Amino acid sequence: MFTQDLRYGVRQLRQSPGFTLVAVLSIGLGIGANTAIFQLVDAVRLRTLPVNNPQELASIDFASGSARSGWFSTRSARLTYGHWEQIRAQQQAFTGVLAWSATRFNLAAGGEARYAEGLYVSGEFFRNLGVTPVLGRTFTTEDDSEICDSPGAVLSYAFWQRELGGDPGALTRTITLDGRPFPVIGVATPSFFGVEVGNRFDVAIPLCADRLLAEDKKGRIPIPHAWWISMMGRLKPDWTVERATAHLQALSPAIMQATLPPTYRAETAKRYLANKLVAAPAGTGVSGLRRQYERPLWLLLATTGLVLLIACTNLANLLLARASAREHEVAVRLAIGASRWRLVRQFLAESLLLAVAGSALGVALAQALSRGLVAFLSTAESPLFVGLAVDGRVLAFPAALAVTTCVLFGLVPAMRATRLAPAAAMRSGGRGATAGRERLSLRRSLVATQVALSLVLLVGALLFVRSLRNLLTTDAGFQAEGVLSVSLDLRRPQYGKERLPVVYRDLLARLSTRPGVVSAAQVWFTPVSGSGWNNSVGPDGAPAEASGKESHFNRVGPGYFRTMGTPLIAGRDFNDRDTFSSPKVAIVNEEFARRFFGGANPVGRTFRLEAAAGKPEPLCQIVGLVKNTKYYELREDFIPIGFFPIAQDDDPDARATFVLSAAGPVGDVMRNVKTAAAEIDRGIGIEFRLLSRQLQESLLRERLMATLSAGFGLLAALLATLGLYGVIAYMVAQRRHEIGLRIALGADRGRVIWLVLREAGLLLAVGLTVGAVIALWAGRAATTLLFGLQPHDPATMIAAMALLAGAALAASYGPARRAAALEPMVALRDE
Repeated sequence: MFTQDLRYGVRQLRQSPGFTLVAVLSIGLGIGANTAIFQLVDAVRLRTLPVNNPQELASIDFASGSARSGWFSTRSARLTYGHWEQIRAQQQAFTGVLAWSATRFNLAAGGEARYAEGLYVSGEFFRNLGVTPVLGRTFTTEDDSEICDSPGAVLSYAFWQRELGGDPGALTRTITLDGRPFPVIGVATPSFFGVEVGNRFDVAIPLCADRLLAEDKKGRIPIPHAWWISMMGRLKPDWTVERATAHLQALSPAIMQATLPPTYRAETAKRYLANKLVAAPAGTGVSGLRRQYERPLWLLLATTGLVLLIACTNLANLLLARASAREHEVAVRLAIGASRWRLVRQFLAESLLLAVAGSALGVALAQALSRGLVAFLSTAESPLFVGLAVDGRVLAFPAALAVTTCVLFGLVPAMRATRLAPAAAMRSGGRGATAGRERLSLRRSLVATQVALSLVLLVGALLFVRSLRNLLTTDAGFQAEGVLSVSLDLRRPQYGKERLPVVYRDLLARLSTRPGVVSAAQVWFTPVSGSGWNNSVGPDGAPAEASGKESHFNRVGPGYFRTMGTPLIAGRDFNDRDTFSSPKVAIVNEEFARRFFGGANPVGRTFRLEAAAGKPEPLCQIVGLVKNTKYYELREDFIPIGFFPIAQDDDPDARATFVLSAAGPVGDVMRNVKTAAAEIDRGIGIEFRLLSRQLQESLLRERLMATLSAGFGLLAALLATLGLYGVIAYMVAQRRHEIGLRIALGADRGRVIWLVLREAGLLLAVGLTVGAVIALWAGRAATTLLFGLQPHDPATMIAAMALLAGAALAASYGPARRAAALEPMVALRDE
């Protein structure tokens, strides 16, 4: 019987292609947007790792707010190698523990760098996860040993296919990583991407190989303050995460004492020894991406939920109008004996068909949108991997939305359409006997709801767009446009540390004279790159530890501030006389002067840096004052920054960064840089990055929120405007007799237009009032994502209300003009 209802419903929908198209598009857009965002939430937050029994995994880390200081060298810098050794030896909560550290390996033998996403892993990393190879073998404890003379490499399946063409003889080949060959010993299963959601590994090598790739052949393993390790464990049967945490906290005092860096001074050591280790569920992996995007994704899911609600209220309005037009048909069927439930079922069958068609369209749109969002967030320097495979949750989500849409927004029009008396409908001649105040009142309520929800979305969109604009126009203290960052890797040529400064000076001289280069300078790291260095400071010779205040630092060469466009306020720049053997000097920013010297001119003043225990604290004289600049990110307030001459670095690194101010085409400058590097050694690896692009990529989260919220806000406004247009047009059609009579009695046509627009204005006023209250309440959820304005910003609210009101009144003007153009005799004769 229901099959017959569906067949009849298909015929009915075919007879109204315009209605069907609008309804399916409305549902499809709403479900598609929701499913796309939910698919990302599922991939980032809900989906478990593709390993054996992922629910047994727990991460091991310091408790929140713990004191850590030292060298943080990777995105997974949670623990030191000493922690890994101590936890592995003492823990009793896990059947096995594993460690890893993310990195990037240069595959190129020289010239422009070509990177692979790499992992340093412990010997039982793959075994403890239950990951089996499709080719060869994975690591064992023997591979990650102290000897580590000939470690192999395990490739990801995707990398094996991409780089080696899926060669079954890959086990006889080697792969060059940072200039050193590694024999391929295995290929991981296709589903395994790693344990960090958002990052996919290409090549894994043992932890012990870190020393082989290090310039000093020691690496980070023996450095007690080098934070570069992350850890997981597989819980023993009957052990919970809470019990594992209690166990780790009991072990913490002994582990902290055993791993205390000897360079820590008394106060730093005291804070370190108070640290506690904790366990946390890790079945869904660990992720910096999750920390960065989890809140925005939940907000976007709420946003798309409102878009779907607006689309559904639009659909309900359409169904009410359609039910009104079919009252004569319904009356005839009731008169010849059809039950009301039979007719309700028929209307629900049509709603179900619309919901299924819209859901199918939505799933297709969701796939395109979700993949587009991942591509939007992925960059060449930070490629993003998010598994978007459609699982049961992703399929159930649009199905649930479709059923909800069908039942909630199809049932009310169906019940109303079948509630009329057949005799009244027959007398009306199909013009809508029930189209009186009750039905019009419901449609008005639906439109007012649409307007309210649309205002909430528009306010949110304008807040995020203005926040992004504020970030893009904020004064960072340096000029990003036209500045090129050049990272050089000299590890392959294997220059000794004593030769590196000479090579760098030679490179700088060559770069400075190349066509298109206005100025050039060496720097440890560029601003807003994620890298940093902080230390305790004691002004005017006071002990640094006693001051209790910290500053951030960088090392730069002469001409750095000119290249970056950062004004020198007082004093001088670094020059060639600032050498390793000359007195230690520094240039500081305005915030440094304010924090440590009360805002007075600091040139000529001195300060001390905290040094390792037993070593004298170096005394530095300030020779220059520069404008405040951003350090880690554009959102931050200005922080104290001190700059030291790069020539006074006592431990030069084989990887160096130069910044170039370019006047010509960037492509020409890059070619000139490659030529200059090749003139010295063809084995030098090169990586280019535009500073302006680096700033843009630091705002990807803000761009995501601004772009999507603006799109969803405009879509919501369009749907609300169409809904208002439909109601006003319907009202005009139902009041043709009244309007004709008014005109016949001498009403001015402008008065008629005003009558119609007043109706639209009333609906707008109600919707905007309710929407403003909701927007003020809901805006608090976005506070941490905004910059330079508050969620209750009056200008944003007024702009959103004006935009929505203008669009809605413009849409209402068409029906108003048609009402004013009615010929009284025609309108009266129709009745």
